[in-house]
Amino acid sequence: MNRAEKAALQLKAVAVLRMLKETRTYDELAEYTGLPAGDLNRYVNGHVLPSAERASEVVGDLGREAVAGELRSRIRIDEGGYVDNSAVVFDQSLLNLVAPVAAATFDYERPDVVLTAATDGITLASAMAGHFDARAAYAKKSKETAVKEFIESRQRLQSGIELTYYLPDSAIDAGETVLVVDDLIRSGETQELLLDIAERAEGTVGGVFALIAVGDEGIERARARTDAPVGALTTIEP
Repeated sequence: MNRAEKAALQLKAVAVLRMLKETRTYDELAEYTGLPAGDLNRYVNGHVLPSAERASEVVGDLGREAVAGELRSRIRIDEGGYVDNSAVVFDQSLLNLVAPVAAATFDYERPDVVLTAATDGITLASAMAGHFDARAAYAKKSKETAVKEFIESRQRLQSGIELTYYLPDSAIDAGETVLVVDDLIRSGETQELLLDIAERAEGTVGGVFALIAVGDEGIERARARTDAPVGALTTIEP
């Protein structure tokens, strides 16, 4: 780990601790994290940074539990089963915390491209691409006028509707590692289309990640398509 990477990790750990501190006293935070209250006070107030080892622990297991809990607190589900996660996907500061937590939790290989489906996945893809210093690519349901060549993937959904996604041919080069991300995974149909696009581009799939899984169907469907790590930070029942 170079100096810049170490500093970035330490700052992400402080951001996680500050998020946890919003609803806890320092004594409660000490009990929750197992770290001394005095040290936590200094971290949260910016007087010192945690060591790289301690920062890694905070961003890892503690970070996953903290961010997953924050996600669950913001999700709203109506009587028809529709999931409203707008309080998550519109909060870029929270998504910037998600990226290092997801990387630490699922051990994703550093990708060249982070691929998602427009539009709800864009803010997450931006955060993940920024963390990995990778490019972000967005597949859309319509072709962009000025683009001549596209990678296209089409599938008939369980509902009977035919869904097609288009990605500019130049977005992924052959041999590049592609991380597929999305805000929500339910049936896995969208992720399957994105995986198909990555394969058509002759990319190497480095993983599949979602903020929220609704049940296990989508996760299992993605795992059936790739040997790369597949995961979601939190799961809710359908």
